[in-house]
Amino acid sequence: MSENLTNPTPSAVTLAASKPYQKWRLLKDALARYGVVVGGLGVIVAIVLIFFYLLYVVLPLFGSAAASSIAEYDVPEKTLGKTVLLEAEEQNEVAVRFTDSGYVVFFDVATGKTLLNQAITIPEGTHITSFAQSSLISQGGVAYGLSDGKAIIVKHQYKVTYPNNKRQITPSIEYPLGEQPLVIDETNGALEKIAVKVEADKTIVIAKAADKVHLVSFAKEQSLFADEANATRTSAVLDVSAKTIVDLLIDKEDSQLYLVDDEGLLSAYDINDKTAPKLKHQQNVVEAGKKITSLTFLNGDLSLLVGDSTGLVSQWTQVKNELKQLAFKRIRSFKVSNEAIVSIESEQRRKGFLTVDASGYVGIYHSTAERELIKERVSMSPPIAALLSPRANQLLLESQDGKIHVWRIENEHPEVSIKSLWQKVWYESYPKPDYIWQSSSASNDFEPKYSLIPLVFGTLKAAFYAMLVAMPLALMGAIYTAYFMSTKMRQVVKPTIELMGALPTVILGFLAGLWLAPFIEKHLAGLFLSLISLPIAIMLFAFFWQYLPKALRQKIPEGWDAAILIPVIIIVSWLAFTISIPLETLLFHGTLRDWFSREFGIGYDQRNALVVGIAMGFAVIPTIFSIAEDAIFSVPKHLTVGSLALGATTWQTMTRVVLLTASPGIFSAVMIGLGRAVGETMIVLMATGNTPVMDFSVFQGLRTLAANIAVEMPESEVDSTHYRVLFLAALVLFIFTFVFNTLAEIIRQRLREKYSSL
Repeated sequence: MSENLTNPTPSAVTLAASKPYQKWRLLKDALARYGVVVGGLGVIVAIVLIFFYLLYVVLPLFGSAAASSIAEYDVPEKTLGKTVLLEAEEQNEVAVRFTDSGYVVFFDVATGKTLLNQAITIPEGTHITSFAQSSLISQGGVAYGLSDGKAIIVKHQYKVTYPNNKRQITPSIEYPLGEQPLVIDETNGALEKIAVKVEADKTIVIAKAADKVHLVSFAKEQSLFADEANATRTSAVLDVSAKTIVDLLIDKEDSQLYLVDDEGLLSAYDINDKTAPKLKHQQNVVEAGKKITSLTFLNGDLSLLVGDSTGLVSQWTQVKNELKQLAFKRIRSFKVSNEAIVSIESEQRRKGFLTVDASGYVGIYHSTAERELIKERVSMSPPIAALLSPRANQLLLESQDGKIHVWRIENEHPEVSIKSLWQKVWYESYPKPDYIWQSSSASNDFEPKYSLIPLVFGTLKAAFYAMLVAMPLALMGAIYTAYFMSTKMRQVVKPTIELMGALPTVILGFLAGLWLAPFIEKHLAGLFLSLISLPIAIMLFAFFWQYLPKALRQKIPEGWDAAILIPVIIIVSWLAFTISIPLETLLFHGTLRDWFSREFGIGYDQRNALVVGIAMGFAVIPTIFSIAEDAIFSVPKHLTVGSLALGATTWQTMTRVVLLTASPGIFSAVMIGLGRAVGETMIVLMATGNTPVMDFSVFQGLRTLAANIAVEMPESEVDSTHYRVLFLAALVLFIFTFVFNTLAEIIRQRLREKYSSL
């Protein structure tokens, strides 16, 4: 008894020794389990955070604009005459009031305090009969038309200094062509209407006087030895009766002149030759019974904004008609109110504009987005003049009760709307509405085009052609490798194909853009010929193979049959590309590209969807192949053995047992490959023309969401509309992949449940 107590049995020793091991194993299992849980939750949290960050950046695009009153005061120096123009400098600190009596009053925007009061030099015996602001607003020029057929050109300007590190703005006026009035009508008829364009080296004046419309140009000529510049005068009279003309406009390129009569007839003249203006075309821009009450250019001077007596503002631009001739076309309209539009002020940097109706309501609109951003009643008294600041963040309104109302405007992203992003938009100078992505330009006059449709189309097009190349090759290769290939050969082939997935996509894109694209352009016929000849050659080889002597066929080990096809594929491909050039010359009397263009009107871009499909297909093949091959190879052997034992052929077993059982894994492989294709950036960036066009042709380029973000994000200004729209494109791509993968997972689970009983 005592011997048993002092000498424990071997089983007891083993049990005692295993307890620490069991504890350590349980601890490792617990750590692994919690590690997997933490890692999985971390991935979910990261994805959720990415989604909400994208949403955080994008949401301001769809925020509402707002306007609030910040000041109201009496009109500065209101005894000096009625206001004909309100203007302000860039910082919204100093504004100017031009009066019908020839006074220029500069005042502080915040308080209304007069800073400078100066009178225009008007010759004795004459009086002011008309007034106009320069069509080139940045020059700050205005023109006073006089009763003796002359005009005075004045510019208001601002000098910014920083005494004691504090900004100080000093206003002043100058006479760019001298203080002496300029002769417009040599018969001394009063200038009833006037339009002007002031530039550094020349000034154009259009005036209605004595039933005639005069076009006068003053070009500065600086003498080498003189201190002052001389102005060379050129004049012409338009061949039109001016009796009914109510408004004149000249565009900023001084190439076109617009006349409007009292019946709403708009006439466009070509004035490139200032001595011989030519009528281009005419168009009624208001319906019968309506009157034009306000007329101005939209920023860029490509469109005219016409306000009428019924409260409607319409946008007219010149487009080519069916006869390929320029004609006015109304591309959109805005119903502002039921009162007459008394003033329209265009933004200086965007395609927005401000409207003021006769009842004192102010509206702010954006033409491209077709959005009404703000509608507020600023004054209970009828308006006299309105001003939209250069940065479009303040407005000033003078009312008949002698008050100036100052309002702050918050309107950061007016260019974006559901229509501008996802629907066809009629852009300026375009013949019809279309989907266009063109986000930036060197000029502020540019109309941003933020349609995401071409980018989504390009993404789907690139993914489609990539999957068209990758799916058949990857899936057929996976089936053969997992089910028919010998073990030794599989051990070589599978790692080799998986190694292809490690190639950097930038290398693939580089090769596709600099080598593959020129090669296909030169051997396009060879590519199509190889696609036709390879299947035929392989089938013929297989047909004749069965008639070879049995002893010869048995020398090829089982499962190595595919190896003997490699020389066949190489030789046939080489022959196809070798004979393609003389063959296409013989059959198509030139290149295949020219034949497509000549016979079907199909153009050819060197970097196109065909190149992208091949290059991206090469990148996607390893992903689809590896997952699908593992799924097929993992089918339990007892299923295949049982099927063969019941009399099924190898092919029947593969199609009716193996593929069905492996279908969830195969489907996952395809979905992961599609996700890779949709999100691919560098190959698409380098192997296409990167042009956001919507064309189903395989010979045309494209631009994807991912490539567009990569190209334009470094150039976009942080928090700008362009910047946020790029984030919106990223959010669209995120949501697309999330929804698509979720649906794919649901389908995969159903396939697993359906075929798990096999």
